[in-house]
Amino acid sequence: MLSIAERHKYILDNLNKYGFVRITDVANQLGVTKVTIRKDVKILESKGLLYKVHGSARPTNPHVADTDVHLKDTMNPEAKRRIAARAVELVEPVDSIILSSGSTVFALGEEIRRRTWQNLNIVTPFLRLGVLLNDSEQVHVVQLGGSIHKTSLSVLGEEASRGLDDCICSKLFFGADGIDLEYGITTSTIEEAKLVRKMMKSCSRSILVVDSSKFGQRGFGRICSLEDVDVIVTDARLPEQTVALIEEAGIDLIVVDGE
Repeated sequence: MLSIAERHKYILDNLNKYGFVRITDVANQLGVTKVTIRKDVKILESKGLLYKVHGSARPTNPHVADTDVHLKDTMNPEAKRRIAARAVELVEPVDSIILSSGSTVFALGEEIRRRTWQNLNIVTPFLRLGVLLNDSEQVHVVQLGGSIHKTSLSVLGEEASRGLDDCICSKLFFGADGIDLEYGITTSTIEEAKLVRKMMKSCSRSILVVDSSKFGQRGFGRICSLEDVDVIVTDARLPEQTVALIEEAGIDLIVVDGE
């Protein structure tokens, strides 16, 4: 039987490797009770070495706050640029798409602005994005109305939702504040989560564009389960187990390298 120190090392090694561990899995793997592993996790948490979430443990606190969009622009900008450059390839020259809000979606908007289109329709609640794309040739922007959320510079609420009633689009490109393999895809506000769900209903395909730092995080508002997404475009810093679970869920995973 492993000692306490050996169990703790096993937990931390797997946490570093996979990004999270389930208490039940560790107990089965080590041949001990779940009560024993819960006690181990509690000790490690008291030392600041992990963060306990119901039934599992994470390297850090997974709960994220509502962050100003300008601050988000400074976080992992190169990864977001590469993700956007790959995601824009999914847009057809003649297409009708919805773009949500967020720094990675804005990077996608910048990629769209650099290219030539035949007749591209874009629906968005994101004020920065509407202004950015307004002068692009052969790009028609439908700016949703509603109450402005100050940190995201995006409109929210029932008026924004009603603006989607007459839209039938091929693809939704949206970001997220957190992707938890058990809890699902989340954002920082309930209002934004509701609006993204309405966008998903207005589109044939839902494409999530996020950098790998969002995996293992949880926002306040739940958008949907992982299985509700058709495509995920992200960078190459995902743990192998996360990649396997996404692919097992039947989601098309597009991983951009760091070059």
